[in-house]
Amino acid sequence: MKFVGRQSDFVNALSFDAHEFETRPSDPRLAQWLQQFPPAVFSERLYQSIELMERYSIELAVDLSRQLNLTDQLGDWRSANELCSLLSFQPRFKLALRWILERLVESGCAEARSNGETRSYRLRHAPWQPDLKTLRAIGLSIDPANAATLDLLDHAAGLYRAVATGQQSADHTLLGPQGVPLWLNYFHNDNLTYAVNNWVGAVLAVDHLSTRRTLRILELGAGAGSACEILLQLLAQRGLLSRVERYLITEPNAYFRRCSQRKLTAQYPGVALEWASLDIDSPWNTQGISSGEFDLVYAVNVMHISKNLLFSLNEARLALATNGWLVIGECVRPYDDQPIYPELMFQILDSFTNVETDPEVRPNPGFLTAQQWRRAFSRAGFRRAEVAPDIDRIREFYPHFFTGAISGQKTVAENDSGSS
Repeated sequence: MKFVGRQSDFVNALSFDAHEFETRPSDPRLAQWLQQFPPAVFSERLYQSIELMERYSIELAVDLSRQLNLTDQLGDWRSANELCSLLSFQPRFKLALRWILERLVESGCAEARSNGETRSYRLRHAPWQPDLKTLRAIGLSIDPANAATLDLLDHAAGLYRAVATGQQSADHTLLGPQGVPLWLNYFHNDNLTYAVNNWVGAVLAVDHLSTRRTLRILELGAGAGSACEILLQLLAQRGLLSRVERYLITEPNAYFRRCSQRKLTAQYPGVALEWASLDIDSPWNTQGISSGEFDLVYAVNVMHISKNLLFSLNEARLALATNGWLVIGECVRPYDDQPIYPELMFQILDSFTNVETDPEVRPNPGFLTAQQWRRAFSRAGFRRAEVAPDIDRIREFYPHFFTGAISGQKTVAENDSGSS
């Protein structure tokens, strides 16, 4: 696969076989750029699993294009806005609709053109009949734990029509009693397609903390504790666990908070773990977080949903002591506007889309590129901002790599006015 012209235009029409899925070995260059991380994390099994998920999400997009009657409207050039109007979809569904359209372009079934800020689409030929059952079987043969991601993708896709027409709220359904067990399975360290996010963030965090005599850690949006579990495991492996003076684990959802507390107190009874709720979109000093209190502020897949990204980054900087680090594990988009499979699960959630945009660091809701994250950290007053692994280099030969960690340091005592 290669990119020409607009970076998000995938040129696959000649190489994309609609009826077969072949798992080719990973590019040998990938291992060279991942030497910082344990070899078991970026295994060939994970590589094949992610390739499968990308393909599975394309099949779901094809299926959704029929369910939503998109193909009937794409005989002429149509923008996502025009399609929302023609099909009486909710305006907020535009982001998810555009994702489906871009996946059709990637598959070769549709073509796209841009006129200024307007992106339009037209069908090239009728899509094939998706074979989700066969692909699912392949995914489970690669790794039985892939069931967690496949189940959540299926469940989310099943809500698209109801969300598009305003019959259901994705937040109510996906995050309700039926959805919670699926999320718990997905955000579990047995699920390698998600756990890789926890490992990348933890490795970078521990690298930055390794020379400190004492460690005070604040974790944001910890969910059921899978990221904390890996960070504690890595601290123990590096002989740093005894240096943890305080580890404050915050999570606004009481159920998830109780889950993590039960699990982690049993695993690490001698570590100074604490639990609290924290809203990253409100001033942290009114929620018990004092200025200069922590050596590490840590989060995995949290900051991209902050209402005002620069505000939340600035609050994190305020919470850090001089020379402290902010480290966040994130799903990082390799190229601007490139569709990636995890979006299918998140982009119908109001919490994912209802954010303030910024032309430099967040032109659209959702996942950011490495360059956008570096700009955001810089504008929030962080120094030595880096993204690891080097996704900008990796994307040149493997555009489906989107797991990264971003770090930045608070280097001097300051007035903490921040940037905006």
